[in-house]
Amino acid sequence: MCSNRRLFIRQLSTGAIGFTILPSLTFCKGEAREKEIEVNNSSSLPRSTPEAQGIASDTIINLIHEIENSGIEFHSLMLVRNGYVIAEGWWYPYAEDLKHQLYSLSKAFTSTGVGLAVKEDLLTVEDKVISFFPDQLPDEISENLESMKVKHLLTMSVGHETDTTGQLRDDPDGDWVKKFLSLPIANKPGSVFLYNTGATFMLSAIVQKVTGEKLIDYLKPRLFEPLNIEGMDWLESPSGINTGGYGLRVKTEDIAKLGQLYLQKGKWEGKEILTEEWVNTATSKQIESSGSNPNDPSTSDWDQGYGYKFWMCRPGGYRADGAFGQYSIVNPERNLVVAITEQSFDMQASMTLIWDNLYTKVDSNSEEISKDDSKVEELKMLLGGLKMNPPMQSKASKMSASITGKTFQLESNDLEAKAITFIIKNSSCELVLEEENNTISIECGWNEWIVDGNKKEIAKTLFPIPGRIDIASKIAASATWETDNKLLITWQFIENVHGDSITCFFEDNTVKISFLNSVARGTGVQDPRPSIMGTVE
Repeated sequence: MCSNRRLFIRQLSTGAIGFTILPSLTFCKGEAREKEIEVNNSSSLPRSTPEAQGIASDTIINLIHEIENSGIEFHSLMLVRNGYVIAEGWWYPYAEDLKHQLYSLSKAFTSTGVGLAVKEDLLTVEDKVISFFPDQLPDEISENLESMKVKHLLTMSVGHETDTTGQLRDDPDGDWVKKFLSLPIANKPGSVFLYNTGATFMLSAIVQKVTGEKLIDYLKPRLFEPLNIEGMDWLESPSGINTGGYGLRVKTEDIAKLGQLYLQKGKWEGKEILTEEWVNTATSKQIESSGSNPNDPSTSDWDQGYGYKFWMCRPGGYRADGAFGQYSIVNPERNLVVAITEQSFDMQASMTLIWDNLYTKVDSNSEEISKDDSKVEELKMLLGGLKMNPPMQSKASKMSASITGKTFQLESNDLEAKAITFIIKNSSCELVLEEENNTISIECGWNEWIVDGNKKEIAKTLFPIPGRIDIASKIAASATWETDNKLLITWQFIENVHGDSITCFFEDNTVKISFLNSVARGTGVQDPRPSIMGTVE
């Protein structure tokens, strides 16, 4: 992917950056037989078998096996053909009813908000950016700043030499709009593509300016409610503007619904949500993009061109994507939408799995094909049994009796941690973390995840990485003994992308706690948090 997006991922690990009615759907070819179609509930897309929509169950079985063999940590996968969900699965402890952090996939929702504002004649893509913020302009307005338009924000061509996100977040005044407008613009707007998340924040700020509402509130009656998207949340800047370029959380099916809306040219249940003109422009190449291998664009899906927050794809179609592999992929030729959430450190490999194992098996003919009932059942069982296994070694240790119930007072640290207690049980290990003004209890299953006992959103206060954006999340937690005196505790933030682990080394009346977050592990860098010593007093 783009080099500055690689930097973004590295910075995450080091702490530098955070972080009804059946729908009336448009079909290309064919319709499923009535007996093959079902709807889970009033807010869901309709369901169908793969064969009823022209895809063999065996094709999807093979795709899942390839995903499992890839070593990539998938969290969910949903395939939509002809408007019907034909396959869906969540790798436990991730689940259907949980929202998931989108990272830059959020940008497509922001672009959609701009499209809605354009439809309502509140702005145009030709409007100059400075016209919206007369009170936050620098004393001297450069020629490049003066000529910057909304369309340049949409196409990542505002003219900065580097992504502005870090500079916005580091601004001591917390006025991201003013900071963005004050930064030097080296290139003429529209001339050079540079992935710039700060530009998407500015779109959110513009929508808020012209509507008087935060972007998430503006989208509710116009996008979220018509598509039956509920429970979403979105990070804000210090001045109360949705971050735009990242920070939105929705469910997997909501990601698929966004793709389906664009596939249907902006229509939903027979009503126009977005204009077809906007959809066509947003999802076609507006500027040449520079990705991971500009010398050989045929190998990179970041070198195919960029629209209004949508990337073009090598096999055709387009996608919205976010760091670590959050995807809404649309292929109009195959009438297909693919929604993915995952923690991938090779996003190209994630897409290539789809191109090689699904796209090559599916053509534009969506007519019903004969099915093998045994394969249909095999696929159902496979999707229902997906699981992300925690570390699994020993469930027991001779050390358990000597440490259970004891409280270790922790040396001074920057992680807000004051004391820690381990309560060893037959079925679980309870970790009790005391902070200055808070106590957190986490139930960890031996060699398995415990989710139900950890429903409280606690990620913000659980050994936080200094400087990183942490979003409160339900967690799944597990424990295992690596040796008799070394306890590994792992938790997965199941409404976010990442996980974390601590290794507790016990000796006499002391414990040494070391840290390794999942991004540091995946990128091969050191976790920025130093080890902490604790002593029973």
